[in-house]
Amino acid sequence: MRVLVLCHEYPPIGGGGGRVAQDICAGLAARGHDVHMVTAAFGDLPREETQTGVTIHRLNSGRRQEFRAGLGAMSGYLLAGLPFCLKLMRGWKPDVVHVHFAVPAGVLGLALKWLTGVPYVVTAHLGDVPGGVPEKTGKWFKVIYPFTPPIWRGAAAVCAVSRFTAQLAETAYPGVTPIVIPNGVNTTAYDPGTIIVNNPPRIAFAGRFVPQKNPAGVLYALEMVKDLPWTCVMAGDGALKPEVEALAEKLGLKDRITFPGWLTPAEVQEWFAKSDILFLPSLSEGLPVVGVQGMAMGLALLLSRAGGNPDLVNVPRNGYLFEPDDAAGFAGVLRTWLTNPDELLAARRASRVMAETFSLEHIVAKYEEVLTNAAK
Repeated sequence: MRVLVLCHEYPPIGGGGGRVAQDICAGLAARGHDVHMVTAAFGDLPREETQTGVTIHRLNSGRRQEFRAGLGAMSGYLLAGLPFCLKLMRGWKPDVVHVHFAVPAGVLGLALKWLTGVPYVVTAHLGDVPGGVPEKTGKWFKVIYPFTPPIWRGAAAVCAVSRFTAQLAETAYPGVTPIVIPNGVNTTAYDPGTIIVNNPPRIAFAGRFVPQKNPAGVLYALEMVKDLPWTCVMAGDGALKPEVEALAEKLGLKDRITFPGWLTPAEVQEWFAKSDILFLPSLSEGLPVVGVQGMAMGLALLLSRAGGNPDLVNVPRNGYLFEPDDAAGFAGVLRTWLTNPDELLAARRASRVMAETFSLEHIVAKYEEVLTNAAK
């Protein structure tokens, strides 16, 4: 099967959605499919290359930030993508198009279907669904929502990365019934080996320093347990990073927290291998890739109830869920785990067992089935 994949971000740029696309592309290529990815260029990244059997085409879209794509960059991706894809499809005829993010790439998928007749499948990651990330995309959808229903209804199939994302899509677009396929993880590559509890325990946050991820929420909870031994790593970059670093100093926590900046997935995995707890107090989430990866690395999960996070936590077996602003709730669990290493160890081991449900091999097989059916 020849699969054309569209996504406005792809590692090393972008967030979790791009990494999901990368995993699925590599998995399909490993199964013998011919996969081409059309994404955005950035910096000195090669305009065309092959990685893990996937041919990657990077188009100049005006993207200026590694971790964020504004409306201008998304529009630039569409303007560059349409003529490029039409030219590509004349010589290399795909059987199906796989779109990651209904907006912006769904616009391109719909246009290509109209012009070439090739069917497309949409994977919704959350921010591309009305109401998914209101603090980030609420204003956008007030303008673009009237134009988006054809994207969803024109797809041969719609997939969603979590039950929450699927429910939002069903509400926003009546008649659309997404297939829930969670983000996966290579449980062989993400293998913690023997699981222990570090002394002192290490708490990890990994994500963009933006309001959606609520990095300051980590610090407010940690302040309540600063009488206990622990260390913390807050990996990532973004507009809020200087404010978060200043807050850490103000709260008297700076000497116990490491801010390594923007990391590659391999570097994040290295930090997870040295950690015990993954702490994500996000305001909104589809299904966080770092959450699935942290689970595979045997980290106890301390997450907000936002979005798809509940799909990852079996309370109290491998973690706990609280509202994003419930610093006292988060701190209470931290105090329990930090003073009871046996309980923390049990949660870590449970996460590793539960991670098998999100095995990338199973996830890719599900996408292969959906794409094959769409191509018929």
